[in-house]
Amino acid sequence: MEKTAMYTLTYGLFVVTARDGKVDNGCITNTVGQVTSTPNRISLTVNKANFTHDMIVKTGVFNVSVISQKADFGLFERFGFHSGREVDKFEGLYEYERAENGVTYITKGVNAVLCARVVASYDLGTHTMFIADVTDGWNMSKAPSCTYAYYLSEIKPKPQQNASGKTVWRCKICGYEYEGENLPDEFVCPICKHGKDDFEKVTK
Repeated sequence: MEKTAMYTLTYGLFVVTARDGKVDNGCITNTVGQVTSTPNRISLTVNKANFTHDMIVKTGVFNVSVISQKADFGLFERFGFHSGREVDKFEGLYEYERAENGVTYITKGVNAVLCARVVASYDLGTHTMFIADVTDGWNMSKAPSCTYAYYLSEIKPKPQQNASGKTVWRCKICGYEYEGENLPDEFVCPICKHGKDDFEKVTK
């Protein structure tokens, strides 16, 4: 199978946020979609390795901030390149507010917000799919939504050439670099959770 055929599918990008007790967290995802309009329901699929996943499983509540083309790379770095188990993703962030459901949402670089409550979930092995009722929603700006293709071509910085003389494998999705002559077949990016097929050799 040519896995690159999957890249032709169109994806939006979102910051999915959740709250457990006094802890706020969020992650970048491209897996939110409407499933029905009556009732108004969406699906969200989250990797089980993400801290946000565990919070949604526990609380059943999350918000979706729809990323627009006005977003800068810092938003993706903050919510996509670190684990909420290790860092407070909201530390030093001022562009967010809290919705009536108690969960944060992003106010800069987004064009809409959806609040959701889980009504069903499905175990997909590495991921869980949540089906959720949309309990609230509003527009934030008229800027077009950011697709995955737009992020790769217009927002994500272009990779710099490696001048170290060492063999480096760079994730084409998030830019994480693995140093070593060979990349293990089972290797998964610790940042974005993509596999070996999404890495490129950038030596030297």
